[in-house]
Amino acid sequence: MSGIQMPNTVEKLRALIAANSMSSVLPDYDNSNLGVIELLASWFGDLGFKCEVIAIADNPGKYNLIATLGTGTGGLVLSGHTDTVPCNPERWASDPFTLTERNNRFYGLGTCDMKGFFALVLAAVEKYHTQSFHQPLIVLATADEESSMSGARSLSSSQFSQGRYAVVGEPTSLKPIRMHKGIIMETIRLVGKAGHSSDPSLGVSAMDAMHNVMGELKQLRIDLASRYQNAHFAVNTPTLNLGCLHGGDNPNRICGSCELAFDLRALPGMSNDDLRTEILQRLNPIAAENRVELTLESLFPGINPFAESENSELVQIAERLTASTSNAVNYATEAPFLQNLGMETIILGPGSIDQAHQVDEFIAQDQIDPCVNLLSQLIEHFCLTPRG
Repeated sequence: MSGIQMPNTVEKLRALIAANSMSSVLPDYDNSNLGVIELLASWFGDLGFKCEVIAIADNPGKYNLIATLGTGTGGLVLSGHTDTVPCNPERWASDPFTLTERNNRFYGLGTCDMKGFFALVLAAVEKYHTQSFHQPLIVLATADEESSMSGARSLSSSQFSQGRYAVVGEPTSLKPIRMHKGIIMETIRLVGKAGHSSDPSLGVSAMDAMHNVMGELKQLRIDLASRYQNAHFAVNTPTLNLGCLHGGDNPNRICGSCELAFDLRALPGMSNDDLRTEILQRLNPIAAENRVELTLESLFPGINPFAESENSELVQIAERLTASTSNAVNYATEAPFLQNLGMETIILGPGSIDQAHQVDEFIAQDQIDPCVNLLSQLIEHFCLTPRG
C-alpha cells in the first residue's frame, strides 16, 4: 500500500465536520449520515480495510460502517457514532460546519462528540496498515446515537460473533470509563372526561389524576434513592426527572386528557424492564381510584445500565496506559450494545463531555497527540502482539 496520499488529520476532520449528519426525533432536523460513512469508508479502504456499509432497516438514509483490517479471532473494536445533535448556527461564533482553529482549539459541530475520534483513529492506523495483524482491528461507525441509537441496536450477533475488546470513543478527556447509568424515557397518558367546569360531576379531570400520579413518581424517586446507591457515580443514586406536562384546552373545561413525559436513569444492576413494571404497579391503582384510563408508552426502547469489571483485561490495560483509575459517568452510550455482543467494553476518547451538545463545540489541540499515541498502544497490544 505504499504511495497512498492520505489527507492529513486536520483535513480529514474538516471534511467530516462539513458533512451535515445531525440526527433528531424531529424530521425537520434529521439528516442522513451517508456522507460521513462514505468519507470513512474511502479513507479506511485506502488503508487496506475491508469496508461494509450496512443500511439500517426501516431507517432510510441511515447507515453503519464496519471496517476490518486483519483476520482471526479476538482483536480490537474502535467504535463511535457518526451523527451529531442539532445546533443553532446563529448562536455560534463561527460556522458549525466549517472547522475553525482559534485559541489552540478546533471548533465545529462534532469535533468533540464525536467525529474527531475517527480522524484520530485514522492517524493512529496509518503507521500500522502494512504490518501483520495477529488479531483484527475493527472500526465501527454507527448511525443515530444522538436520537434512537438505531445503528447500535441493528448490529446482529452474526456480525460480531467472535470475542473482542471494544473501546467506545466518546469524549472522556482520555480517562477510561467502565460504568454508566441507563435511561428510559416514558410518557404517561391519562384520559378522563371533559365537561363544563361549573359542575364537576359532568366530567372526570385527568389533570387532577395526574397530580396524584406525579406525587407517586416523586415518591418513587425517593424510594429508588434509598434502595440503590453507587459511590462511583457523582450522582450516586438513580434519578427521575419530570420533564414536560401537557393537558386540557381551556380554563372553563374539565381537563379530559393529560400527558406527562419523564426520564429515569438507573444504576448498574437495575433493570429497565423491572422499573417499567414497578411504575405500572404503583400508578394503576391511582388511575382506578380517579376513574381515568392510563397508558405508559416508551418514547424509545431505552439504554441499559452499563458496567465492565474492574478486573477485565481491557480496563486494566486502559488504566495502565492512561495512568488513570477507571470511573463512572451519568450519561449513556452505545457501550451496553457492544458488551451484549460478548465484548469487554470501555468508554475512552478525546475531548471533554462538557463541550458536547454545546454552542461553539470544540476539541482542544492538546488532546490530539496523546489520543493518537494511546490508540496506537491499544492497537499494538490487542492486534499486533501474538496472543495465546
